[in-house]
Amino acid sequence: MSEQQHVEFGWFLPTTGDGEYVGIPPQRPASPEYLTEIAKAAETAGYEFVLIPTGGDCWDGFVVGSWIAAHTSKLKSLVALRPGLITPVLAARNAATLDQMTGGRTMFNVVTGHYPQDLKACGDPLYDQHDARYERTLEFVKVVKGVWEAGDAKDGGFNFEGKHYLIEGGSCQPLVLQQPHPPIYFGGSSVAGKKTAALTADVYLMWAEPLQWIRSQIEEMKDYLQELEREQGIKRTLRYGMRAQVVVRETEEEAWAAAWKLLSKADPELIQSREKLHAKTDAVGQNRQMDLYHQSIQDDYVIAPNMWAGLSAIRGGGAVAFVGTAEQIADRIFEFVDLGVTSFILSGYPHLEEAEISGRLLMPVLKQKMAERGLVKQD
Repeated sequence: MSEQQHVEFGWFLPTTGDGEYVGIPPQRPASPEYLTEIAKAAETAGYEFVLIPTGGDCWDGFVVGSWIAAHTSKLKSLVALRPGLITPVLAARNAATLDQMTGGRTMFNVVTGHYPQDLKACGDPLYDQHDARYERTLEFVKVVKGVWEAGDAKDGGFNFEGKHYLIEGGSCQPLVLQQPHPPIYFGGSSVAGKKTAALTADVYLMWAEPLQWIRSQIEEMKDYLQELEREQGIKRTLRYGMRAQVVVRETEEEAWAAAWKLLSKADPELIQSREKLHAKTDAVGQNRQMDLYHQSIQDDYVIAPNMWAGLSAIRGGGAVAFVGTAEQIADRIFEFVDLGVTSFILSGYPHLEEAEISGRLLMPVLKQKMAERGLVKQD
């Protein structure tokens, strides 16, 4: 990196439950008590925030984020905003309320796509129109930010007329606490997704991939930012983030044994059915994950040193895992830091124990490397 900046680490809240294995029904269903345990363990471990998932049978992120804030002291929540499933003005007001209720301990993850069937089940009329969803997302974020800036509408409020939204006198009460607004995280690997991120995001999120793949994505994003400045006179900068699993142990042999144990109860027929499900998505990022999975079959799903795609067929999403000792994983992570990635969202099964293990083994090594490199938190 050319400039000093803080590297942040987040954990994951499994609001659909989890357990010691993937590919079988959750051994631990989600509950307020279990999610609280995980959040407290993540905070104790040194993670700064938790990602609250969305889609399918996930619990509502706003409710969970409020609950977690009430049971922790510093931990932030990364909560999804879903264009097409909520109006932008209501989303802005809900977000501002959570921002106030948590004392500014909230961030927002704009989620444009998912599996078409999930979008259809939720009533999204654009469930099968990939690029149109990003077009709508761009309008959605413009309205959300515009309403945040308009505040209580004493000056007439926020007005907007687009293809998907018509807003007259939009206002936001309460006002957002964080200024100029809470951080916006955004993921999308397609051209439409990247161009939307260039215009709207504070942090561009990617799923874990080999170094060269991530380098190419960052270079592509920088090209879109330059294009934006050249053609529209809009100058923006982005931070970059990455979502990954982690299996860290005292020895590398223990780590790989723990990784393979996760798959040990998965039915081969389930794996095949999940592969067919993933093939139905129009999400470019998911297709990239499955490409890695298929390309690495002959190598026991090892896609790079200490990086493993074995969970990809079952879990979907950010399934690539860092596997190894704390020193090995820290070395791998800082290879991505050198590319410009400064936000890492990690997780492991089961999330309570893995938060504790990674807090004990990995986080001290990461913090030491941050100190050695002079990476400081920007308050």
